[in-house]
Amino acid sequence: MNALFPFHATTRDITVHVAVTFLPEQSEPDRGRWFWAYHIRIENGGEQPIQLLTRHWVITDGRGGQHRVDGDGVVGEQPVVQPGRSYDYVSGCPLGTPTGSMKGHYHMIGADGHTFDAAIPHFALIAPAVAE
Repeated sequence: MNALFPFHATTRDITVHVAVTFLPEQSEPDRGRWFWAYHIRIENGGEQPIQLLTRHWVITDGRGGQHRVDGDGVVGEQPVVQPGRSYDYVSGCPLGTPTGSMKGHYHMIGADGHTFDAAIPHFALIAPAVAE
């Protein structure tokens, strides 16, 4: 287990690691807004290059409401990850509740033309308690 990335999932030699950080400076609890940053590292442990084509997220708030996000690539890129290499990016998630979770997958294509979905591990979004 990687201490910097406490959440991880492996699919076909592709490991997706996640670290999440609550951002109090971008949150406004009095207005019902909490914000987290998440750092993703995609590691290619296989023998061929892979390319991330699309993303699919399921974001669940503390009331159980779900929001799905689908789109091309991540942070404006469709990265190619060479064997033995990794790709990192950071993005963010606002919620209307102080807790929630995220999970999903990336749709990938290998150099051999085969496509597959690489799992993104389920991870919690939890704002620290505020002393009153």
